[in-house]
Amino acid sequence: MNNFVFYNPTRLIFGKNTIPRIGEEIKKTGLKKVLFIAGGGSIRKNGVYEQTADSLRKAGIEWVETWGVQPNPVLSKVREMTDLAKKEKVEAVLAVGGGSVIDSGKSVAAGMFLDDPWQAYQSKQEVSEALPLFAVLTISATGTEMDPFAVLTNEKDKKKWNISGPALYPRVSIVDPSVQATLPWCQTANGAIDALSHIMEFYFMGGSAETVLSLDEALFRSIVSMTDKLKADPSDYEARANLAWAATMALNGTSGAGQSGGDWASHGIEHAVSALNPDVAHGAGLGVIFPAWISYCRDTDPELFRRWALNIWGADSVEAGVRAYKQKISDWGNPVRLSSLGVDEYQFQAIADHVLKHGMTGSKKVLSRGDLINILKLSL
Repeated sequence: MNNFVFYNPTRLIFGKNTIPRIGEEIKKTGLKKVLFIAGGGSIRKNGVYEQTADSLRKAGIEWVETWGVQPNPVLSKVREMTDLAKKEKVEAVLAVGGGSVIDSGKSVAAGMFLDDPWQAYQSKQEVSEALPLFAVLTISATGTEMDPFAVLTNEKDKKKWNISGPALYPRVSIVDPSVQATLPWCQTANGAIDALSHIMEFYFMGGSAETVLSLDEALFRSIVSMTDKLKADPSDYEARANLAWAATMALNGTSGAGQSGGDWASHGIEHAVSALNPDVAHGAGLGVIFPAWISYCRDTDPELFRRWALNIWGADSVEAGVRAYKQKISDWGNPVRLSSLGVDEYQFQAIADHVLKHGMTGSKKVLSRGDLINILKLSL
């Protein structure tokens, strides 16, 4: 088992009726004014906005609202919000929404100490300074509520890149699974696929980390089982809560301890796909790319890939395991081919260019341009 350092400073408050605690949590830190970031307005319909605003009001926290963060968040919006934060002299950021909203909050928090937020993405250096970030999560998927990562798209240059650093961990995140009961089914399914991908990115590093491998298998099976239950009954709180906690654990450090940082090639490929095709949801893209990556890379560690097929799907071969995974994705109503996402072979060179912008990608298997094209062909 590889050496590792486990560090996660986020205070996570989980469960029913926990959102009203956010104001007091911010007050404890001595902060008095926050930038309240939100998406398209769903939090007004599910009661989250009212609970959050009332909590801030009772705690004596002043806030400035900014709305309109979209899925696959974009640089222009982050620049707009950062300018507002600087003008209003806020002391912290409160992101209320899903992964795109919280990632945007992280980008603003880091951008407060830069001439332009995109500097952090271009430098590829760890972010060491940012405003304190607080989060109220409304969609379990990315794990951003308890991790130090953020993703942003420069829509002008069609670059979808990421940043990380200890300053980007939220100080406090609140997860009330009950507010996710009204999510459109596609968002629940996409979130589950995203979380499964995070687990596999660590799992397929293999090695002798038996504890981590076994934990990852359990997390994977739990996500599949809970998502199946939610498809039958979206109001099932226990299923919703178990899915939410598993999605958080998939990327809060627990699932990857001793796994050398994981292999993020599939994420990199999907980021390129959705940078060029912004309407492609992140989870939907991963549901197409990751099975192809497994098929292409299985010979790097045949025993481990067979273990995944057997222990997750009860399959007697990797091929059968991949078929079972794709069938599950299809059962959830998601696409399993790039063509179904409106992506064709004419984009493959541009996708590869995007992936290789910072050099070769992949840890389990270092992928060349030819490898990337082959994986995309398997995805088509």
